[in-house]
Amino acid sequence: MKCIMVMYDSLVRDLLQSYGCDWTKTPNFQRLARRSVQFENCYVGSMPCMPARRELHTGRLNFFHRSWGPMEPFDDSMSELLKKAGIYTHLVSDHQHYWEDGGCTYHNRYSSWDISRGQEGDNWKADLSYQYDKKTVFKNKEVMLSYPPYTAMLSHDQVNRNAMDTEEKTSQAVTFRHGIEFLDRNHGADNWFLQIETFDPHEPFYTLPADQALYPHTFLGDAAAEADWPPYAPVAEDQNTIDHVRYHYAALVSKCDRYLGKVLDKMDEYNLWEDTMLIVNTDHGFLLGEHGWWGKTAMPLYTEISHTPLYIYDPRRKDLAGAHRNALVQTIDLAPTILEFFGQPIPSDMQGKPLTGVMDSDAPIRKYAVFGYHGSQVDVTDGRYLYMHSAEHPDADVYEYTLMPTHMRAMFSPQELQEAEMVKPFSFTKGCPVMKIKAVNRMGDTTSFGSMLFDLEKDPEQAHPLDDPEIIARMKGYIRECMEQTDAPAELYDRLGV
Repeated sequence: MKCIMVMYDSLVRDLLQSYGCDWTKTPNFQRLARRSVQFENCYVGSMPCMPARRELHTGRLNFFHRSWGPMEPFDDSMSELLKKAGIYTHLVSDHQHYWEDGGCTYHNRYSSWDISRGQEGDNWKADLSYQYDKKTVFKNKEVMLSYPPYTAMLSHDQVNRNAMDTEEKTSQAVTFRHGIEFLDRNHGADNWFLQIETFDPHEPFYTLPADQALYPHTFLGDAAAEADWPPYAPVAEDQNTIDHVRYHYAALVSKCDRYLGKVLDKMDEYNLWEDTMLIVNTDHGFLLGEHGWWGKTAMPLYTEISHTPLYIYDPRRKDLAGAHRNALVQTIDLAPTILEFFGQPIPSDMQGKPLTGVMDSDAPIRKYAVFGYHGSQVDVTDGRYLYMHSAEHPDADVYEYTLMPTHMRAMFSPQELQEAEMVKPFSFTKGCPVMKIKAVNRMGDTTSFGSMLFDLEKDPEQAHPLDDPEIIARMKGYIRECMEQTDAPAELYDRLGV
């Protein structure tokens, strides 16, 4: 048996034609939907990028214990379990967080891996004529992203773009070329897992003129402006600029669609539909001006971020081509689904469930889905209602529990570690005590927005919060139950008021 996972970053469900969008151009996602099972109620778990990838490996939520960080020594990695069982696993990616401090233990869980450089200010090309100053970098062009901490990243992004001035040089193109090379070389072999993972359509929404031409429009701002890198901040731009950014995003989604088509072409060419599972997924979505916000992390997890696309083709279920499934599923279900496909045991610490029953008959595997950021709101949906729960004691301390103390792009500082203590194991740490470190500079604490309940059936735009104590009590009960199943830290119960 064989399996291909094509993974995107920040792919918005509602901007794909198979999910009902009527203005983007995504024919290969439609082609995929006609062949696969399309999941209508897939939700995130641990947010954002690396926490989502950790649960992609481990099949369990991690945001109650840890923020952005590497795989831990006690983690069960799906790809490593396959590797140890004699199933070859290969990663190709341009997701630069894999080679930063906060993601450095993921790629070696595979039998082999290949990378392509240049995304989002990746420290790749060196051109010292570009100084770390916004006006120098962009030659006085207006840019959306202007806050000082990102100046160096903006500089490197511009240098990288200069090195990706043709289609075949762009990071996504190189990533998929590496993936296609694997298929050309190994399609006749058995027992392998291939993960083709591109950072696109994550911001910046960098595309070349051919893709931009799919969405002709008139931008009324500075003609030289980039306007393709929205900040994680409230929208301060006019409607024309908002539309311009959305068209840039759509152009990048259409590029993603074209490269997905290359994988589907190889499935056809080598008749991989006979014995190869194909999973197409993302880590989360993105706000493109909805609810008055750009981005993610700094605002509540509205469904534009948390409700994600998912397609699975299972060669054992060819008769399900074009099926739609409504049962609640999450990212944590992918690892056990892949392990089951290869006939491998599912570790007891995995919370996710194989999606075979959902594919066969839409059989439910959970009553609710819980998701969130570390130290922030905890959200839950039962498919009808979405409840965003904020801490009832927001001044209470939040802690990191880890044996791998790194942030996104840096190690924990000595100051952060000076008061660290070793505490007893959690149920999933395989007897290992862990470090308890007070969390500082937390990513995207949305507690200040308060708690909100929405009826997704009557109010899919999430514009009118409800006040229904009975439903809220039930949703809080789901959160507590999930925390108990996850062995959440004791102090979180008091902080959240559950």
